[in-house]
Amino acid sequence: MLTRPLPELPPIYFYDDRGSELFEAITRLEAYYPTRTELGILERSAAALVAEARPRRVVELGSGAGRKIRLLLDAWRAQPPLGGPRTCTMLDVNDLFLQQSVRSLAADYPEIEVDGVLGDFTTDLARLGPGGDRLTVFFAGTVGNLYPDERRAFFRAIAQGMEASDTLLLGVDLVKDVARLEAAYDDPEGVTAEFNRNALRVVNARFGADFAPDAFDHVAFFDRDHAWIELRLRASRAMRVRIPAIELDLDLAAGAEIRTEVSCKFTRASVEAAALEAGLGVDGWFTDPEQLFALALIRRRAA
Repeated sequence: MLTRPLPELPPIYFYDDRGSELFEAITRLEAYYPTRTELGILERSAAALVAEARPRRVVELGSGAGRKIRLLLDAWRAQPPLGGPRTCTMLDVNDLFLQQSVRSLAADYPEIEVDGVLGDFTTDLARLGPGGDRLTVFFAGTVGNLYPDERRAFFRAIAQGMEASDTLLLGVDLVKDVARLEAAYDDPEGVTAEFNRNALRVVNARFGADFAPDAFDHVAFFDRDHAWIELRLRASRAMRVRIPAIELDLDLAAGAEIRTEVSCKFTRASVEAAALEAGLGVDGWFTDPEQLFALALIRRRAA
């Protein structure tokens, strides 16, 4: 990906332990509305969501620190059980955060069997096992980090693993005022900039590269044509970067950019269209008074 006309790094490289901590810090920033807005929707609607889904098993993709899942688990355990054990599975790429989440949830919800799967939601959904009365939750608008072809593949993979009794609860960031969008990804405190540059530190550590992270400026802008926020790193000087693990010398001119993330923004219509293409349908739509963010409850459509 680094050899493309516009070099790219996948967002997975944001996340070592430091990157995960930086992202948690981002979620607490005043400018970053998605996390607190999604939490507010869950506070108001978790009971209704769980009552509609009626799961025996809850799966969270990208467990993070587990703050949001607790609202669902609280609502879940307050409702009469359907029979049999209740289980909660967390899937995440960061082993430290995953184990912390599993231990914490297991201690606080002793009536629920909690386990963890170390994996990537783009490749490892099959490791979650067969469906059936399963509620899969994918918070934070992370689905927007996928390019359109990747998003189609994700929906297809979700659909292939779903039974008629399964549901997907999908968090989506909505199209809104451009200034508000861009401010959320370019905070004055510079936390997002550090998070962005952390991708280079991760590549250095994993592949023996010699990127100089402090020689790159953080860039964030809204691309209207694609309805996504784009993050880039811009070289402040000309440099040659050596990446021994893949035998690559990368020559960057001053001002050259590396794309590190896209974050697509949605409307209800665009979510419904993406779901329909995979044989799924939006059964419920939960949002906030300002229409900043939404949680879509998705099921398989009847044949």
